[in-house]
Amino acid sequence: MNREEIISHINKLLNIKEFSDYGPNGLQIEGIKDVNKIAFAVSATKHSIDKAVEVGADMLIVHHGLFWKFHGVRTITDSFARRVKPLIQNDINLLGYHLPLDANLEVGNAAALANRLDMNITGSFGDYKGMPTGVQGKLKTPLTPAQLAAKLEKVLDHKVVVSTYNESAEINSIGIITGGANGDWVKAKRAGLDAYITGEISEHDWHEAKESDMHFFAGGHNATEQFGIQELMKNLYAKFEKKNLEYIFIPSANPA
Repeated sequence: MNREEIISHINKLLNIKEFSDYGPNGLQIEGIKDVNKIAFAVSATKHSIDKAVEVGADMLIVHHGLFWKFHGVRTITDSFARRVKPLIQNDINLLGYHLPLDANLEVGNAAALANRLDMNITGSFGDYKGMPTGVQGKLKTPLTPAQLAAKLEKVLDHKVVVSTYNESAEINSIGIITGGANGDWVKAKRAGLDAYITGEISEHDWHEAKESDMHFFAGGHNATEQFGIQELMKNLYAKFEKKNLEYIFIPSANPA
């Protein structure tokens, strides 16, 4: 299948032109034009890239790509070269989708997590330069902080850090921004939500959320962002089911 048809579909689905992001969304490294096998992973790490090479993938689609504004100009040397060179040497296309995949209401990380927590999504949540970064909604069945933490740990298969001001409180409404959105619990507070879920939590946010009567749940950056890329894989399978493409998801053992 032609590479450009796949890229065009994803770019439109995720509405990438509307986002101002930390790095480029879409095609990051150009490879072979004709694609037969697509690998998916949360991040473009040496592990996921080596695995894509091993399985003979023509394209690797990730949430965390290789190029970030905070890295600045980088030489292709040392550990960075060990990521880039195998892609080029094996003619593998690398596609990265960051904030657009976080926020998407159909296949996004936050929406995928909300669905697995049995939530009714009521709309988008969060804001980065005018665009949403997650979702908000209500649990179909209210839960206590301990019950929600247990459910979240089961869904994520990851330890959850909880900051709560009332162990017996009933949680109904939740804002979700996956990954490293530590400080955005304040947006959940301003929105009148009961709780906030993300991947990471800082020392001061643990105290400040609790002192502000906000339930804060941190389930791991990688863990909270494992589902969006899998939902995107399902979307491509449904869209191009007659194209005989092969798909493979490459899991990560990252505990962070």
